[in-house]
Order: sequence, then structure tokens, then C-alpha cells
Amino acid sequence: MKRGRQFYLFILLLMLFPAYRIAASGTADGRKATWEVKGRISDPSGNPIVGASVILKGTPRGVTTDTDGNFAIEVSSDKDVLVCSFLGYSPVELPVGTKTRFSVTLQEESLVVEQVIVTGYGNGIKKEALTGSIANIGAEKLSQSVGANVSTALAGKVAGVNFRMMDGQPGAATSISIRNMGNALFVIDGVQSTQGSFNNLDFNDIESISVLKDASAAIYGVQAANGVIVVTTKSGQKTGHSVNINAYYGAQSWFRYPRPADTQTYIAGHIQSATITGSPGEFTMDDLNNYRNGTLRGFDWYDYVVRSSAPQAYISANASGGTEKINYYISLGGLDQKSVINNYGGFQRYNVQFNLDARINKRLKVGARFNGRYEKTEHPAVPGDDVWAAIFAIWRNPPTNRPFANDNPDYPTMTSNTASTNFAILNYDRSGYLKDTYRVGQLSANIEYEIMEGFKLKGLASYYLGNRWYDCQEYTYDLYGYDAATDTYPVIYSLTNPFRQRIVGLQQQIMGQAQLTYDKVIGRHTISAVLAGEVYHEINPGLDTWSRPQSNYINTIDFASLEKYTDNKNTELARAGFVAHVNYNYADRYYIELAGRYDGSWKFRRGNRWAFLPSVSVGWRPSEERFWKEGSISRWFNSLKIRASFGQLGYDELSWYDTDENGNRILRTLAPFDYLSGYDYGVGGAVLDGKYMTGVQSKGIPTTTISWITVNMYDAGIDFGFLDNRLSGSLDYFYNLRKGLVDRRYDQLIPSEVGFALPPENLASEVYTGFDGNIAWADRIRDLSYSVGVNFTYSRHLTNHQYNPQFKNSWDEYVNSGWERYSNITWGYKSDGQFRSWEEISNYPIDIDGKNNSTLRPGDIRYKDLNGDGLINDMDKRPIGYAEGMLPNLNFGLSLSLEWKGIDMSCDFTGGAFGTYHVDYEMSKPFWDGGNTAAFVLENQWRLSDITDPQSPLIPGEFPTALVGNSNHSNYWVSDFWYKNIAYIKLRNFELGYTLPQRWMSKAGIKKLRLYLFGQNLFSIDNMGVYDIDPEIANATGIVYPTTRVMGAGINLSF
Repeated sequence: MKRGRQFYLFILLLMLFPAYRIAASGTADGRKATWEVKGRISDPSGNPIVGASVILKGTPRGVTTDTDGNFAIEVSSDKDVLVCSFLGYSPVELPVGTKTRFSVTLQEESLVVEQVIVTGYGNGIKKEALTGSIANIGAEKLSQSVGANVSTALAGKVAGVNFRMMDGQPGAATSISIRNMGNALFVIDGVQSTQGSFNNLDFNDIESISVLKDASAAIYGVQAANGVIVVTTKSGQKTGHSVNINAYYGAQSWFRYPRPADTQTYIAGHIQSATITGSPGEFTMDDLNNYRNGTLRGFDWYDYVVRSSAPQAYISANASGGTEKINYYISLGGLDQKSVINNYGGFQRYNVQFNLDARINKRLKVGARFNGRYEKTEHPAVPGDDVWAAIFAIWRNPPTNRPFANDNPDYPTMTSNTASTNFAILNYDRSGYLKDTYRVGQLSANIEYEIMEGFKLKGLASYYLGNRWYDCQEYTYDLYGYDAATDTYPVIYSLTNPFRQRIVGLQQQIMGQAQLTYDKVIGRHTISAVLAGEVYHEINPGLDTWSRPQSNYINTIDFASLEKYTDNKNTELARAGFVAHVNYNYADRYYIELAGRYDGSWKFRRGNRWAFLPSVSVGWRPSEERFWKEGSISRWFNSLKIRASFGQLGYDELSWYDTDENGNRILRTLAPFDYLSGYDYGVGGAVLDGKYMTGVQSKGIPTTTISWITVNMYDAGIDFGFLDNRLSGSLDYFYNLRKGLVDRRYDQLIPSEVGFALPPENLASEVYTGFDGNIAWADRIRDLSYSVGVNFTYSRHLTNHQYNPQFKNSWDEYVNSGWERYSNITWGYKSDGQFRSWEEISNYPIDIDGKNNSTLRPGDIRYKDLNGDGLINDMDKRPIGYAEGMLPNLNFGLSLSLEWKGIDMSCDFTGGAFGTYHVDYEMSKPFWDGGNTAAFVLENQWRLSDITDPQSPLIPGEFPTALVGNSNHSNYWVSDFWYKNIAYIKLRNFELGYTLPQRWMSKAGIKKLRLYLFGQNLFSIDNMGVYDIDPEIANATGIVYPTTRVMGAGINLSF
């Protein structure tokens, strides 16, 4: 932590130094002025803007406005041009001419900038000229978050992106998907990148993000079938220099997580269970009374594992500036996010960004980008999932067991039927450590040369190098009992199997790209064209070693203790593509965009390796027609665009489900060189002549029958604006057909003695279809600026066509057919309330448990007999929900912002629906595997008024009576009682800030000083409150790190 503070201080001092120099530099450059020009700069309300820059264009000469917004600058020619600018406002250029005084009003950028959307290959296009479905978000909206990564900042802010944060541990990212189609392609500053690189950018370095959702993604070809997220990082401003610092400090706590039952509830539940079942109980009423009166003390494992808050700190400093010839942007930042689990490490990340652009002459421009990061995840190590183990301790350890023998902190004891659940050993001293570190750097260089008017030649080259260093050591340890007679602590369990692992990985990516562009306006005709080609090559060598060290103090891996050594080989991949793209519009009314891409992938054999992928999109703006402009409708309905697109995209990430030698269903992927015959080395082995020989196995029939998955994307949409575009929005319908999914011809058999099956082929298809859209209102009432926006994404998946589906009967087909049918559906029983009395059970005509309801009691679940045969069986199952662990089919966001006289407020609500959470295991089944049960179950179950008398009156509750060993009862069948279709809206981000008046700051050379309070995940309105479960998590056991609530304060400082 000390080292982290030193780093932040270093950043602050480093960035303040140039700020001081900038503030101190004067305006004189030694040249004799011809005359002095004066003026005043104000905002739209007439208030003076203090600290605005006034630069003599093409020179470094400049001044800033005083507390009254006034400036004075010397000029030497009537052809001079003054550039007036201020942070958050659109710059204004003023030709001097013969004038000696100016009055300048700067307009806020958000209200005046003609939005340019970056689409394919870093080329921008005006928003009104778009014919594809492309969403865009700028730096201001992204920065309204304290998420640890970009995906968390992006969630809920653009239409077309589904999201769910299923895991909230330090450094974890929100799962996002464009229209629920899978993993998107990420492009950062023109370079194809990974989701990891995207997530771990400092989102304060991002200028904009464009989300390509339809055929507009076709220009990126391979890997773009699931949509493309295009990131543009910030560049230096061309007028003056500035230094910006953003820092915050917050406290994290778990947003919502259920508690296990306390000691008295737990014991009472056990006693009641024994009373009802007539079995010998683990506890007596004397035990319960001893815990009630304090003679015996229980233990709160939740409070032992989870602390009330953990710090999260962030600081970023950037400097930018330049002239018409050269500009720069440099940024340094750091994030330190501690775990809410006690003494369980956390996540650290440091980022550096450097962007430089230079105009060498009128025709030649060059630029360079560098992005680097260091990130480390650290926590204690135990066998299995280390974070899961800590949370598992909350549930598996009964509250009657304490962590230390005789409460002596030197002697951890056995607390459950699993030794590793005692959280007292899950620390760096007793169980070991895990450190997972990434060091990543990416350097790219670009060049642009104007051959002649309208024709430009562009080049881009990029080199990426990522290194992973994973260190894990699991110690041996002892658990102790206590012998009161001898006052000794005998060892009752020993972990004698130490573990040491080191993974060293390298990822190297090289990308080259060349473009020839043409842009021309001829009268009312506008033409833009691109010819481009790119190549991509990647290697991923790595090593994985295991050892069993002789001592916990030995942290090296030597030959004597080596147990496993795996060379992950120099895995390579390569792709190439060529693209042609033409965009034409007539009179800003009629638009057409044509593109074709010819792509090659190393995964396929010759003859199947290349694919041509065309796309087309069209648009019409009726609001630009004469009949519209001259009609009364234009007074209130001022903008309308109708657009449609179609495109074919290729996808080479092929996978399919297969059956292994044990009959288990497994997921296979198309591996490099599967199209070649050969052998797999390292499969089994045998001893020959006293020597062990590593085995080899035939790869089987070469996979020469597989080629690209072809994705046909259809989209139709409208963009609209009312009341001078104060009310604006868009709506899209999409239908994406994927043909060529991989399957096997299961009905064509070859003898099992051969040892392998027929190779897979492109045989199946699937569909993604749905709607997305947004609507926003933005306006200003005197000094009050405000905006409200809503966006949504609804996407469903269909298993369209399968290879020769066969079924046993009509019921089998009804349940299991995937032919042109919605997929990811959970089938189960429909519940019909709970039995209220013994009499109701005895008179109930439907046999639920197959034993004439002899195992049922009041409070147990009734099920609907949907086929009317008087029995509850598989024939009564119906669709009750969606697949577990999936992103919701519907996501939406609601944003609100306002600003008034230096006070600003913003909040982002996000939500989801049509997703399912299964309440299972520790969350529902009583005393699962000897552990504890959720408090909401035991406290709200049907129970005896006297837990020692089975005939005592019953007290109704929401859940069935909890009985030990009853987890296979009909109460816990797959049904809509435990499968909950989630619906929620969560206040994901809230920020309240105040910007100090400029007249207070200008004397200190400060352009802007803003103080703010923030909150993340403050509350949720949902249907999961009774379970105390975060509606975004997906793990049925509930044993997962939930999302965190963060509250704190921060500062924005600009020089």
C-alpha cells in the first residue's frame, strides 16, 4: 500500500510541474506587435469565462482571459486568426482583419458539435450519414462511473449491448455482448485487440466508443460476426496546453448477499427436524438454552469472512496540448481495489497512454500510440478456487463451530467435514499465496499521405507484447483439537500435500494495415471510398510447471520436486483480409454504402481458407425533402432517417458438442491444423523394456469438411428528432442467421474398432433476433441544462435448423426439438402454491410424490397436473424460465443529468429481465452436506409452534419445512418455485459535483476545480429481495463474490 501511495504522489508531482510551467509562461515571444486586439469571452448566459485560451493560430503565442473574461493580444497582420477555446466548449476561430475588439460567445460542445462516429478502420462519418446500426458514447458519459474496468462503465449506456455482472471480485469485468450474440471483436485505435485489453484500459483515456451492431461490422471481416466495439483514445488539443487530474477514494461493501442462519435459528431448525422425523437429533433443548443464555457462544462466520468495507482508490493525471503542427496526449493512472473478504488481497492496475500526432507538411501526417499496463491480482491460495473457498466457509461451517481450538488463535481447528473451510487458515501465513501478474505494452504507428486532392494513402503498424507471470504456492498445515485434561492441542488433521505452480505466458501480436481512401464532394454528390488490406499474426508460447516443495519456506521449483512440466508450445494463428468500401450520398438525403471483404484464416484447409463477405446498406432522410421542409411538420418533427442493411460475415471460431469415451458431453473446438492427418503426442504411455514411453494417438480422419460459419445480418431502423432535436432517438429490428454451425452425421456410423468417428461438418444453423433502441431529451432552461435518456436491448436466440433430428415420440419432439425454436429454455414443474393443512393433503386428488402424497406435509409445494393424468411426472414439465448463467434477453438503461450554476448531478439506472436465477444448494436445501442454510429459509419456513412437539400447531411461512437430509424431496424438484425469472432496475452510478467559480481559481492558474461525491450500486428494485441475492449474479449455490456498493468522494483538477 505504501508503494501505491508513492506511485500516486509521483504522478501528481510529475503532472503539476508542466502545469506550473504552462501557467507561468507569458505571452510575449520577443516579436514587435503591429497592434493590440482586445475582447471578451462569455458563455451562452453572458457570464464571463475565466481562463479561456486565446491563441494566435499557427504560433505558440497565446493569452488567457481574466476574471471578467477579458483578453488582450498583440497581432502582426490582418490575416492573423485567433482561436478561442475553453474546456467543455466548442472552439471559435476569429479572422482579425481590421477589427480591434471582439465579443465572443462559446457554446457548450455537447450542444453544438456535429457528431462524427468512428466506424471502420478509424474513419469517421457524420452521424446523420450513417446507414448502419451504430451506437456511440463519448468520454463524458463514460467517465460517470467508478467501475474497475471499461465494460462496467459501458453497461447500460448504449442500446444494443446486453450485460450482467456475475462476479464482483476485485478486477472482475461485467459480461457484455452485442445483441446477446457472444464475444464481440474489440478494435482500439484501429488495431484489433482482446477483451482483456479493452477492459483494462483506463476509461478516462477514451475519447469515444462506437458499437457496430449490424452489417456495418462486415468491414472487419473475421471475428466481427458478433459485432464490433471500436475504441478511440484521446488526442491532444490543438489550442494550448492543459493538465487534468482525476482522483477519488471510496469504500466498498457487498451490495446484497444473503446471510446464513444464526446459531439459535440453526439449532432450533435441527431440533425441529429431529422432532418431525423422529430421528436422534444433533442438538437438545439444553443446548439451545445454553446458546440463548450465553453459556455457550456461537460464531458468526459471515462477519469473520466479510468486512464491512474495503477501500478502492484511483488517480489519473494527463497532459495534452499542441499546435496546428503537432499535438500530444500523455496519461498515467492507477487503480487499487481491495477485497471485501478479510485480508484477502485485491487488484492493482497501472496504466500509461501516450498519443502523438504530427503534420510534417501539407500532405504528410504521422502519429504514434503507446498503451501499457501492469495489473496484479493477489490473494491467499488454497486447493481449488481460492475466492470461492473463502465464501464457501460462510456456508459450510456450522455456527456452533468456532475457528480455533479452545479459542486459542495459535491452533486452528476442524470446523466442518471439509478441512479447508476454516477461514482461520485461509491467509498468507497458513495456506499460501497466489499472485497473477500481467505486463502488457502495445505500440502502433500510423502515417497518412495525401497523394492528390481527395486521395490519401494510410498505413498502420502495431506490435503488442503481453507477459503473464503466475505464482502460486499452497502450504501444508495442521488442524488441532483441545484436550482439556492435559491442556494440550493434539493434531487432528494434516494437509501434507504441498503445491507449487508457476505459469509463464507470452502473447505477441503483429498487425499491419494499408488503406487508400478517396473523399470527394461534387456539387450535391458526396463520395467516400476505401481500399484496404491487413495481416495479423499471433504467437502464444508458454510454460506451466508444478512441484511439491519439501518445505513451506522453499518457493523455488527444482528438478527434484518437479511433478509436472508442460510446454504449451509456440501456438500460432494468422489471418489476412482485403476490403473495399464505398459510401455515397446525394444532397444529404439518399445514402448507399457498399462493402466487400475477402478474408483468409489459417484454421481451414486450402480451398476452404478464403471467403468473400459482401454487405450493403441504404438510408433515406425524408426530413431533407422539400415537401417536409416546407410543410408544417418540420416545425416540430425536424429529423427522420429510414435505413436498412444486409451483410454477410464470416466466423472461424468453431465449436461443437461431442461425446467422449465415457459418454460425457464435452465441448470441442476446431484446433489449428486439424485439417492435416497425424498423431497427438502425450496421450497415455506404456513401459517397454523397463522404460516408460510416452504414448501417441492417431488424430483420426482429418477435418477437411469444415469451413466458415456464414452470418447473414439483416437490420432495419429509424433515427428521429423532434423539437429542434431536443427529443431524439432510434429504433432497430435485427435478424441474424448463422449458417454452417458444426455438428456430426450421427446416423452414419463406422465400426468402433476404428477408434474414431466421422469428422464434423457445417450442418446446423441458428438465429439471433430482436429489437434495440433509445430515446433522449436534452434542453436548457436559462442556467439549467438537463438531459434524460432511455435505451433498451431485447435479443432472443433460436436453434434454427439441425442435422436430421430424430425423436422417440411426439412428446420427445415437443420437449427437445430445436427446429426453428427459441433456445436456452429451462423446463420444470409449475407450482400451485403450498399445502395449508393435513386435510388438504389427504383430499388432494393428484399424486405428487408417487407415494400417494405420504411424504408431504403442510407447507410443501403443490404442482400443477398439466396433462390431467392425476400424477406429477415429466409429462407435466413446461418452460418455466431461461437458461442459468446467461445474459438477460432484455437489458435497459436510464440516464439523467443536470447542471446548474456549477452544480452537476448524474445518475445511471441499469436493469434486466427475461433471465433466470436458480435458488439452489445452500440457498434452498436445508443443512446441505452438513453445513448451514440461508437465514431467509430457516427464519421463514413452515414451523412448529413448539419445536419439541410434532403435534403442536403450525406457523405458516414462505418456504417448506426444513428437514435434514431431505434435499431429494419433491419440494426441491426443478420448478418455478425455485427458478426465478429476474427483473430488476439498479442505480448503478450516481454522482453529485460542484465546480468552483472560475474567478476564484484563475489567480492560481487553475482552469477548473470540481469536487464530487459518488455512489455505485446504491440500490435495486427487483423480485429477488426475499432471497437477499444480487439480481446480477448467476451461480445457483450463491457462493460467488457479488457486485459491490461503492461510496466516496473525488476531485477533478485542470490547469
